[in-house]
Amino acid sequence: MRQSRLGVLVSTGHRISRRRLLVGIGAAGGLAAFGWAGAAAISRKKPLALVYRGPAACSGCAEAVAALLRSAPAGFRTEYCGPDEERQLSRSTLAEAAVYAQPGGGNVNRAWRRMRDHAEDIRGFVHAGGRYLGFCLGAYLAAADPGFGLIDGKVDQYISTAGASVDSTDDTVIAVTWRGRVRHMYFQDGPTFELGAGRPGAVLATYDTGAVAAVVTTFGAGRVGLVGPHPEADRSWYADVGLTNPDGIRFDLGHDLIENTTDGPMPGSQ
Repeated sequence: MRQSRLGVLVSTGHRISRRRLLVGIGAAGGLAAFGWAGAAAISRKKPLALVYRGPAACSGCAEAVAALLRSAPAGFRTEYCGPDEERQLSRSTLAEAAVYAQPGGGNVNRAWRRMRDHAEDIRGFVHAGGRYLGFCLGAYLAAADPGFGLIDGKVDQYISTAGASVDSTDDTVIAVTWRGRVRHMYFQDGPTFELGAGRPGAVLATYDTGAVAAVVTTFGAGRVGLVGPHPEADRSWYADVGLTNPDGIRFDLGHDLIENTTDGPMPGSQ
């Protein structure tokens, strides 16, 4: 068995190929109140989104997430952080950002060993009003045991759920219902989500079984946006594995996730 390019543990011969706000004034005040110096950065015309790039993400995944953020209506400026980057992932680095994004990767447990030393900094950033975006593995890592503990609820492997239309860890295209419309997305062993009873949250998309495929919830004063499939997948992702998307290569679903994670009141919150 070996790790896949984007999901958890695989037992197939699948080859690892490559790849991956505007926060309101209230969130900015929350960061300042908790000692995070990034309030000024949040108010800039082009807020900073930090994207992890390193051994806990697959080659190219960080770049795809960064491109998605830059093309979003909020027009983020992006910088990479990680062990081999000019910017290290730390409390002080996060203090300058509005958003932290964790791209897809390989095995969850292996990735957690790479990321666990940063867990408290990431938790503190989000709890004080920062925004977390998790794509596939990054969404798995939002859970607890192992993970950052950013979601009050469960994060499970979709292909292991009852009635799942996909039972393989191979790269594929999957149908989801996003805001009431059937759409197709790049998928490779992504998670599903179940929020705890009474937790505020907005379900953006579901799999064909009704299991949640994309959700936005809260953690402290911050917000957490998680997605199992890959709205950041560009044309090269499909070409590399011989797949096509019947909807074409579009990024509006990713932009919707970003917008709901980074701006406006939290649906269901008081």
